[in-house]
Amino acid sequence: MPLERFAAAWREQYVSTAGGAGEGADECVFCRLSDEPVAPETGVVWRGPLSFVVLNAFPYGSGHLLVLPRAHVAHLDELDASAYGDFSETLRRVAVALRRAYEPDGLNIGMNLGRAAGAGIPGHLHAHALPRWNGDTNFMTTIGEVRVLPESLESTWRKVQPFLQDGSTTVPE
Repeated sequence: MPLERFAAAWREQYVSTAGGAGEGADECVFCRLSDEPVAPETGVVWRGPLSFVVLNAFPYGSGHLLVLPRAHVAHLDELDASAYGDFSETLRRVAVALRRAYEPDGLNIGMNLGRAAGAGIPGHLHAHALPRWNGDTNFMTTIGEVRVLPESLESTWRKVQPFLQDGSTTVPE
């Protein structure tokens, strides 16, 4: 079976301005975002002392968030124990917030470590978290190879931010 290719030219500016594998912290879009205020205009949804959460500017689906350490590192083993613990707790906090805000059938949570693994910004470690629903891959994705996003980034921000702010790490029954 031949490999099918899908052109996503709309991502060119994002990927090219995000920096390459050798990017420095002073050039990193994620490092710049780590100091921005928590606001719909910045896309920063929540910030703690060692980790923060932003909207994915080019989401795969509604509710797509990124969890990042504030430290500019490329790999998990470069985080010290407290930064790793905070990153992990923030990822759990995001999973709970997404479940509470969207009530999805499931979640995708993952990381692409390094450009070869698919990281668009390989110099700054980040995890993706997004809600999923049974049947959310419809004919547009299957036949048209297009995702339909039924909400704006601002709407996503407004849905998840209150649940991140309250700090809960459990979903009420």
